[in-house]
Amino acid sequence: MIIATTPDVPEGRVVKTLGVVTGEAIIGAHIFRDFFAGITNVIGGRAGGYEKALREARDIAIQEMTLDAQALGADAVVGVDLDYETLGVENGMLMVTACGTAVKLGV
Repeated sequence: MIIATTPDVPEGRVVKTLGVVTGEAIIGAHIFRDFFAGITNVIGGRAGGYEKALREARDIAIQEMTLDAQALGADAVVGVDLDYETLGVENGMLMVTACGTAVKLGV
């Protein structure tokens, strides 16, 4: 499955639009990750635990979107957009959404 942020792909021209496909992932911030991220913020550097969690959530959202596109018989998903949203400051939840257009490609 080809996944692209562009409206078309060099592997083929879009011959049919199948519809919007999405994938979501919601992750919770772990207390120890929060603690060590706080220390990192004080002394400087990168918050590796958060970065890893964001990558995992992004990968899950893209995978869910891809499964949605496969169910429609798509060859590719174009115009992909990734959004990140916090769900309440106190509960420490983060939502990652992947959204794009499922398409059939021709030669």
